[in-house]
Amino acid sequence: MKRQVFYSFHYKQDSRRVAQIRNIGAIEGNTSVSDNDWEEVKKGGDEAIRRWIDANMQYRSCLIVLVGEHTSERPWVDYEIRRAWNKGMGVFGIYIHRIKDPLLCRYGYMGFSNMGDNPFDKIFFENGNPLSSVVPCYNPNPNDAYNDIAEHLEEWVEKAIKVRG
Repeated sequence: MKRQVFYSFHYKQDSRRVAQIRNIGAIEGNTSVSDNDWEEVKKGGDEAIRRWIDANMQYRSCLIVLVGEHTSERPWVDYEIRRAWNKGMGVFGIYIHRIKDPLLCRYGYMGFSNMGDNPFDKIFFENGNPLSSVVPCYNPNPNDAYNDIAEHLEEWVEKAIKVRG
């Protein structure tokens, strides 16, 4: 049985990298949303976005934050992390700056981006410790990030769920 997960990421900047990780197929993630569908959700304002996130997080056992260059700055990623943590879901991150963006490659760029900040460093427990003190953010092998993620994804999901269980 494949685990059901929710992917959190910076949609506009990282969706092509995220699509590659979704296609690994080791786990069942929330369905990809098209640009048009996401624009429709956004038109409904903050409450519509919140409802969409909450509905799509139902029945998921783990949140995977796919961390690109600007992911930690995104308010909805912050909301998704807090929501998943408060629901008792497994939570972890994966840096994706070394997954090639195929569109950028077509224009002659290497397709990589800069490493983003850890979004779990910006959320704190009441005792002042950051969430990153208990939630890992994996940095895959820079020479073969895709295959490193593919090889470890199921293991990381199971570990995150076990920690929360």
